[in-house]
Amino acid sequence: MTAVESRPAGVLAARPSHRPIGARVKAFVLLTKPRVIELLLMTTVPVMFLAAEGVPDLWLVLATCVGGYLSAGGAGAFNMYIDRDIDALMDRTSQRPLVTGMVSPRECLVFASTLAVVSTVWFWYLVNPLSAALSLGALLFYVVVYTMWLKRRTAQNIVWGGIAGCMPVFIGWSAVTNSVSWAALILFLVIFFWTPPHYWPLSMKVKDDYERAAVPMLPVVAGNKVVARQIVLYSWVMVGVSLLLWPLGYTGWFYPVVAVLLGAFWLKEAHGLQARAKAGVTGAKLKEMRLFHWSITYVTLLFVAVAVDPFLR
Repeated sequence: MTAVESRPAGVLAARPSHRPIGARVKAFVLLTKPRVIELLLMTTVPVMFLAAEGVPDLWLVLATCVGGYLSAGGAGAFNMYIDRDIDALMDRTSQRPLVTGMVSPRECLVFASTLAVVSTVWFWYLVNPLSAALSLGALLFYVVVYTMWLKRRTAQNIVWGGIAGCMPVFIGWSAVTNSVSWAALILFLVIFFWTPPHYWPLSMKVKDDYERAAVPMLPVVAGNKVVARQIVLYSWVMVGVSLLLWPLGYTGWFYPVVAVLLGAFWLKEAHGLQARAKAGVTGAKLKEMRLFHWSITYVTLLFVAVAVDPFLR
């Protein structure tokens, strides 16, 4: 018997079709993981400004954002379909639409497949074929490589699985230029090295959830000291990579100034977390979520600087 099947009969017994329309619509929106997509689009649009060296075609920006939402939404829905058994075991995910029965597994699978197809066609005809290929590649990587293969097998799941979250940088650049450049690769690597120290603090906070679901996130298989040390290592590499745009001639003075200031504060928080972990601090006093919340602010402001820089050269 699966975790979903073992839930109280009343939770999943009601047919999804008998639910209120408004609640059903909200459930399908939740399948797309809209909060995750906000971050993905936050890295897509600024790159388009950098690629255009100014204001890109706004219709192209809209088309890219819509296509990105559809593609990432499809990936999120596939993820919830595949992970519905462990989602039922974790407090953080116990209210997802498939666990509560608001959406049936079959409906979720059809919805995810439809979004995947529509997003690929959308990108192909309204943006360009390269962006369509990159979008489909990101979706398949997230679903097959991360969700189906890495997530339940290795503590390095979020490291390599995070590649899917880096792809919007390539998509944004290719949407404008129909190509991929070194600048896009640098920003891709910024997100690659940002993802583990962004997600590991949250994993530390909800470690019990992952233990219960037998998902080998790094905080589950290693102690806080090890996790904090890895966070510091990735943080230093991330900050270093973020500064490469300037010496390679892709930005003016504004972006590196912002990157240095943001990076310095990030490193302060990362080293602070490591110091608390080394001291054996646990529970609320570890304050691991400070870095998690700051990481979202960091990447938002860094990519805003990417978009603003072309206007200040």
